[in-house]
Amino acid sequence: MNTKIKNVNTNNERVGEVASIFNRNGVWYINMQIRGKQMRKSLKTSNKKEARARALALERELLKGDTVKTVESEPVLITDAIEALIQSCKTEELRPKTISKYRQVLKDVAEFAESRNLYKLEQLDVRFVDAYRQHRKQKGAKPKTIYTEVGVIRRLLLFAKTRRMIDEDPLEGLRLTEPKTEPQPFWNLDQLDMVIKSSSKVHRPVFTFLAETGLRIGELRWLTWDDVDLKQGLIHIRPKDNWTTKTGNVRSIPISDRACEVLQAQPRHSRWVFTARASPKYPQGDHQVSERRLLESLKRTLKKLKLKGHLHTFRHSFISRAIVQGIPEAIIRSWVGHVDHKTLQHYTHIADQESQAAMQRLNRPDA
Repeated sequence: MNTKIKNVNTNNERVGEVASIFNRNGVWYINMQIRGKQMRKSLKTSNKKEARARALALERELLKGDTVKTVESEPVLITDAIEALIQSCKTEELRPKTISKYRQVLKDVAEFAESRNLYKLEQLDVRFVDAYRQHRKQKGAKPKTIYTEVGVIRRLLLFAKTRRMIDEDPLEGLRLTEPKTEPQPFWNLDQLDMVIKSSSKVHRPVFTFLAETGLRIGELRWLTWDDVDLKQGLIHIRPKDNWTTKTGNVRSIPISDRACEVLQAQPRHSRWVFTARASPKYPQGDHQVSERRLLESLKRTLKKLKLKGHLHTFRHSFISRAIVQGIPEAIIRSWVGHVDHKTLQHYTHIADQESQAAMQRLNRPDA
């Protein structure tokens, strides 16, 4: 049987208690989970109304306990399992960003599998994963990224097993070593001041606020005036609309004097604290700042200063300053939103460098 799935509409449409129908190359098929087995069969019709009637008839026979010899069990397609997982994630109300990440990774996995003429879920075995890892490495993906993507593949297969789409996990026994985390880049206080002073006047308030709060860029983009409490001196980071924080948690950050100056200088013509400049599309200039434009602006500044970094480096630098100043770990975590000790340990090299610099100052002979 040819399982190639070009020109396939993989969206199942429920027509009964357990039966769904889907269209493949103009022909309607039935899809059912029966006694723990995935069953598919051509309904031999291109008429949707007729397909629904035939599917319901087959379902009735099965629910009565009759043996339907005409129904054949077929291997689950990779694309069907992916769609089922995504729908399950939506039902579980996972963060939209997480669902989007799963969808993109699994789309790439399905395309790579198709390039190797693999379409069945059970074919995502250890040999496939080894080939996929090599493929991603050749594409320039970092070890941490590849490790994470393989984790998504494993989640797909474990999900499929719990839903009885497959009898065995084809990756059972696979052992992967988590890559060591590379030291996070950061700017010392002098470098940070240079970056801010040399930046565009339009984007300088944003960069200053990132440096003073340790916010992620997404958190800054979604910051509203309702989140700012100048009387209590607090910024509240909390979900809103269709956006949520990276961990889903709510936290509050004390407002430093410098951050307060930035807030007081911001116009209040929008719901958002930080807005982009007016444009033909947004003549009022009341829309959220663009992460892409901010990064482009920062890269131009860093090129002039011959420094490396990105928008997240403001956050790294904030954490580094807090560590060097001896702020207790629990307080740092409450400010920046880290949930475990391991994550914060990624920044310990910063304190080590400052320690070396302090020793050099101590050993320097008096002028």
